[in-house]
Amino acid sequence: MTSRYPATPTADQIRRAPKVLLHDHLDGGLRPGTVVDLARARGYEALPETDPERLGRWFREAADSGSLERYLETFAHTCAVMQTRDALFRVAAECAEDLADDGVVYAEVRYAPEQHLEGGLTLDEVVAAVNEGLREGERRARARGRRIRVGALLTAMRHAARSLEIAELANAHRDDGVVGFDIAGAEAGHPPTRHLDAFEYLKRENNHFTIHAGEAFGLPSIWQAIQWCGADRLGHGVRIIDDIRVADDGTVTLGRLAAYVRDKRIPLEMCPSSNLQTGAAASYAEHPIGLLRRLQFRVTVNTDNRLMSGTSMTREFELLTEAFGYTLDDMRWFTVNAMKSAFIPFDERLAMINDVIKPGCAELKSEWLFRQNGSTSASGQREAP
Repeated sequence: MTSRYPATPTADQIRRAPKVLLHDHLDGGLRPGTVVDLARARGYEALPETDPERLGRWFREAADSGSLERYLETFAHTCAVMQTRDALFRVAAECAEDLADDGVVYAEVRYAPEQHLEGGLTLDEVVAAVNEGLREGERRARARGRRIRVGALLTAMRHAARSLEIAELANAHRDDGVVGFDIAGAEAGHPPTRHLDAFEYLKRENNHFTIHAGEAFGLPSIWQAIQWCGADRLGHGVRIIDDIRVADDGTVTLGRLAAYVRDKRIPLEMCPSSNLQTGAAASYAEHPIGLLRRLQFRVTVNTDNRLMSGTSMTREFELLTEAFGYTLDDMRWFTVNAMKSAFIPFDERLAMINDVIKPGCAELKSEWLFRQNGSTSASGQREAP
């Protein structure tokens, strides 16, 4: 359902609109200049470029391969420079600042602690450094008049064997800024059911988790994530479209799995630009998010990896607005979906929706209304005899 005010938002309105981000990787969102600085400090000499502008371009081009496996290879460089407390603190603080500057008011940022141990840190020290950095970034943003709250998701790599250990780590730090758990990595050959002990543990502890599923692999990955593992959300979930049939006359038929996902309001953490890079979608106009939004799935818009995709939440919404003609009301719908699906307590989610998101969107719409009314009035005056 689209707005009865059909004008699409301007780029400036999209930037200023309150946004919620649920799927963003810490090691996929570094500033290119920070990668260069940290590599120099660590003595890491394998960067393909040392000029920040050229390095940023290299990351985007290397990720733009159409292959999830090739896409994931770019993270070797970012993880390599995130091996000390100071590096993790800096990256986390800058992440919170950058998201706040993009109009994000709530974010859940994920990372795999097991990938940051080469400098001698323990798992607990990694989590502490990131949490402290996120709090510092929130403070810096607040000092500049921007408000953001950032929670961390601890990720276990699906090809490794530390998922229960990372799940226990997430549970131990759930009162320190860690809001949930995730598994990530190449889906093919690494089904989520290999990590059932971690998911069973989290359910016993009444904790939250999302699972990367249905990105580069199909419906079996989604089905296992939901029915065997009990995921609260699906990371990407774009291949749920394979269980939806659209007839020549436009009639839509949902398969049993798609119907279950919609009926149960299971959130889909969709990342359009990233999906194009990994071959999960052919174009923005053909991205399943358009149909899934029309069918009222619990769809959310996300960045995935801002460095590799050269993107931001503002850019994602700009591209979707261009492809589907979305309005401010559509933006609010996606944002409220995301806030409803966040891993913080219900009363805090509700307050964010009622006190931040809806008023912020209403203010932007009022600007549009006044501008339209003003131009109509002026037009009427010019046309008077």
